[in-house]
Amino acid sequence: MIKIKHTYSLIFFFLFTLLSFGQSNNTKTKKEEAFFTVRGSVYLKDTREPIDNVSIQVNDGRYTRTDVFGKFVVKARVGDELTIMHNDFETVRYTVLSDERITILVEEQNKGRYRGVGSDGVIRQFNQMIDSADAYLKKDAAKSIKFVGDALNYDVSSRQSAEAHELLGDVYVYWKQYDLAISAYKVSLQNFEMASSKLKLADAYTKNEEYQKSVDTYKSLNEKDLSNYEKTVLYEGLGDAYLKLKNTQQAISSYEKGLEIAKKHLIAPKVTDLNSKIAEAYNLKGEVAKAKGYYNNSLKLAQQENKKRAVEEQVKVAEFNSLNRDYDSEIQIRKDVIETLEDIEKDSVLPNESPLTIQKQNYKLGNAYLLNNDLDSAISYFEKSIEEADKKGDLEVKKDATRRASEVYYSLGEDEKGREAIDEFKSVVDELYAKKIQELSQVARFSRNLAEQQNRITTLESDRALSKSKYDLTQERNKRQQLIIYSLLGGLLLLLITGFLMYKYIKQQRLANNLLALKSLRSQMNPHFIFNALNSVNSFIATNDERTANKYLSDFSQLMRAVLENSEEDFIPLKKEIELLQLYTKLEHFRFQDKFEYSIDVDGTINVDEFQIPPMLLQPYIENAVWHGLRYKKEKGHLNIAIKPKSKDEITITISDDGIGRTRSKQMKTENQKKQNSKGMNNIKKRVAILNEMYKDKVDVTIEDFQQTEEDAGTKVVVTLKKD
Repeated sequence: MIKIKHTYSLIFFFLFTLLSFGQSNNTKTKKEEAFFTVRGSVYLKDTREPIDNVSIQVNDGRYTRTDVFGKFVVKARVGDELTIMHNDFETVRYTVLSDERITILVEEQNKGRYRGVGSDGVIRQFNQMIDSADAYLKKDAAKSIKFVGDALNYDVSSRQSAEAHELLGDVYVYWKQYDLAISAYKVSLQNFEMASSKLKLADAYTKNEEYQKSVDTYKSLNEKDLSNYEKTVLYEGLGDAYLKLKNTQQAISSYEKGLEIAKKHLIAPKVTDLNSKIAEAYNLKGEVAKAKGYYNNSLKLAQQENKKRAVEEQVKVAEFNSLNRDYDSEIQIRKDVIETLEDIEKDSVLPNESPLTIQKQNYKLGNAYLLNNDLDSAISYFEKSIEEADKKGDLEVKKDATRRASEVYYSLGEDEKGREAIDEFKSVVDELYAKKIQELSQVARFSRNLAEQQNRITTLESDRALSKSKYDLTQERNKRQQLIIYSLLGGLLLLLITGFLMYKYIKQQRLANNLLALKSLRSQMNPHFIFNALNSVNSFIATNDERTANKYLSDFSQLMRAVLENSEEDFIPLKKEIELLQLYTKLEHFRFQDKFEYSIDVDGTINVDEFQIPPMLLQPYIENAVWHGLRYKKEKGHLNIAIKPKSKDEITITISDDGIGRTRSKQMKTENQKKQNSKGMNNIKKRVAILNEMYKDKVDVTIEDFQQTEEDAGTKVVVTLKKD
C-alpha cells in the first residue's frame, strides 16, 4: 500500500511540474535557459598585456573583477550583456553568444599605465601560448602541455610562471594524471600564491586519494581572500574529502556551510549540487528520511536548470531508491530518465563512459525488475540494453546485460536462450579483452607523450635556472674583475649547480624509465594470467553443466575486473590482494578439487590496511603450485597461504604446497612449458628488482623445498613485505 501511494505521489509531482511549466511560455523559456560559466580575459589591444581589477558586470546584476592575469569567471546565459569598465579605457559591452572562452581587447586611454612591466612582444606571445594551451586542454593533452612549455620558454615573471603552471595542473586534472597535477599546482604556488591554485591543489589531493592532505590544504585557506563562489567551492571540497574519510558528520557540516553561502549569494548550480551531496552523506550515515528530503530538493532545483542536469539528479535519486530497495520508485524514475535521454541524444551524443547512456539505464531497469521478481519485464529491458549497447559499441554494458539475461532465461525455463546468451557472453568477453589490450597500449603511448612534454618543461625550468646563474655570475665578474678568486668561486658554484641539475635530471629519467619498465612488465603479466584463466574456463565449460559454468564465469568475470582495475598500480592494499587471491584460489580449487585442498591464514594481529603490495605478485606462485606441483600429485595435496608478522613493520607471506616439487616438475615439463614458466618468473624478478630500487627494498622473495622427502618435496615461497 505504501509503494502504491508513493508511486501516485511521484506521478502527481511530475504532472504538477509539467502543468506549472506550461502555464506561461515566457516562464518556461526563462527556466530552460541554462546558466553556464563564462571564462574570459581582458587585454590591451596593441600589446595583449593583461589588465587587472577590471569591473565585469552582467545585466542581471552578477558582478566580478579580473585578477592579476586579466582573467575573470562569471555565471551568465546566452544573450546576456557584459559591461567591462575600468578607469584606463572606455567602457566596452559584449553580448554572450556561447560558453566558449572570450577575449576582450581594449584601447588604452592613459598611455604608459602598463609600460615597464616587460617586453610588449614577449607578453603578447606568452598570452597567445597560454590561450592556445587552454583551447587544447580538453582536446589534445600533449599539444596543450607543449603550448605551456612554449609560454615558459619566454622570459616570464613569477606571476606568469604561476599562471602557466596552474593551467598545466588543470590539463593534468582533466586527463586524470593527478600526481602530476599536484606537482604543477605546488610549483604555481611557489611562484605566486593564489587562492584559486590552492583550491585546485586541495581538489587534486582528493582525486589522488590523499584525503587528509586535501583537508589540511582546504583548512589552510583564509576565507577573507576568497570570493563567495570560492567559499562555496571550499566547503564543498572539504565535505568531499571528509566523506571519503568516512567522517559523514563533518562532511554534512561542511556541505551545509557551503549551501548557506550559495543560497545567500544566489549561486544556483551549487545549491543543487550541495543538496544532492548532503543527501548522499545522510544516506551513508543511515538517515534515509533526511536523505530523501534533500534529494527531493535537489531534484526540483535540477529541473529548473537544464534537461541534462535534471537527468543527472534523477539518476542519483534512482540509485538511492535502489540502495534502499524501493524498486517501484526506481523503475518509474528510470523510465522517465530514458524518455528524457532520447530527447537529449537528438542534439548531442553521450559517451559510453557516461552513467546517463540509454543502454546503462535499460540495464539498471532490468536489474530493478529482476530484484522486484518481475522476470518478464526484466528480460525485456536486458534485451533493450543489449540492443542499444550493440549500436553504441558499449561492450562493458553488453557483457553485463548478456550475463544477466542468461540468468533470467534459465529462471524462466528457456534453457536454449540461456545457452545462446552464455555463448554471446563469452564472445563479448573475448572482444572486451582484446579491446582492453588495445587500451593498455594506447595508455602507454599517452603516458609516454605526457612524459616527453613534462620532461621538456622540466628541462626548460632547469635551463632557466642555469641561465640565471650564468647571468648572475657574469654580473658579479664585471663588478669585481680585480678579484680573481671570486671568479674561481663563481665557476665552482656554476659547476656544482650544473652537476646537481644533471644528477636531478638523470634521477628523473631513471624514475621515468622504471615506470615505463613496470608498465611493460605488467602488460606482459596480465595477458599471461588471463590467457591461462580463460583456458581454465574453456576446459571447465567443456566438462560440466551450463548452470555451474555460468557461476564459474561470473566469478571469473569478477576476478578479471579486479585484475584489470589493479593493473596500472605499482602497489595496492594488501587487503585487496588477499581478496583477489581468495577468488583466484577458489576458482583453481573449483577445477582441481580432487587434487588439493587449500587454506588462507591471516594472523589476527596484522592490520592488512597498513601494508601495500605489488598487484599480481603472489598469484603466479599460487598458479605454479597448483599447475606444476599439486596437479601431478598422486594423493590429494594441500596448498597453504599464511600471512604472519615478522617484526613491527614487516610481515611474511608463505605459500607452501606438498606437491611433487621443483625437481620433478622440471623433469615433466615440455620445452615450451619451461620457456613460459621461465619468462613468468623472470618478469616477477624484474618487477621486484625495479620496485625495490624505487621504494628502498620493500619486497623480498625466497623459494625453497617445503619438506625433505624424495618423492613429494613440495615448494615453499616466502615473501617478506615492509610497511610504507
